[in-house]
Amino acid sequence: MDFLDFHHHQLGKTGIYNLDLNEEIPDEKFSVGLHPKDITENWKADFEKIKNISLHENCLSIGECGLDGLIQVDDKLQNQVFQAHISWAEKIKKPIIIHCVRKFSQLLHYKNAKVPLIIHGFNKKENIATELLDAGFNLSFGYAALENLSLQNIIKNIPIQRLFLETDDSDFEIIKLYEKVSEIKSISLENLKNQMWENLNHIVKNG
Repeated sequence: MDFLDFHHHQLGKTGIYNLDLNEEIPDEKFSVGLHPKDITENWKADFEKIKNISLHENCLSIGECGLDGLIQVDDKLQNQVFQAHISWAEKIKKPIIIHCVRKFSQLLHYKNAKVPLIIHGFNKKENIATELLDAGFNLSFGYAALENLSLQNIIKNIPIQRLFLETDDSDFEIIKLYEKVSEIKSISLENLKNQMWENLNHIVKNG
């Protein structure tokens, strides 16, 4: 069994491929959603496409979608679109991969969603991680965790069942991250690999 790359942008990796709205549906597992930066006035038409694509058997998750404080898209509209993703995910019972930048306090308002919520590419401080974990979110870590001591400390303390590992759009081998996390959490590489697959199976089953 290969190492699970929870969220990636490169076909051919083992994990969940972040599908672009206008791409053909791949033969591998994928997620589909409207990234905050891609929200336009025509978002409802785009979202209808997402709904159709997300019914495919290879679609494991909705997203990435979420909230971003660094873009020009209206805050109210971002929340409206994010809520649409959550409502749809709840209807088809699939987990959500979340993009969040400088909007974590707002994000906590969605903690009662009836599907698993996973923050991808988490790279914030420990107090934010604690708030999110206490609210029921899962956290996925990427390239930054290879060298960021604060993130490594979060990884050390996070329940392993709430943890995922990803490359996102960074160009590195996921095994390097597994090796680092294996060292941080004092767990064998094989057991860590198996645990990540268990975590994925759990969120998909409980979507």
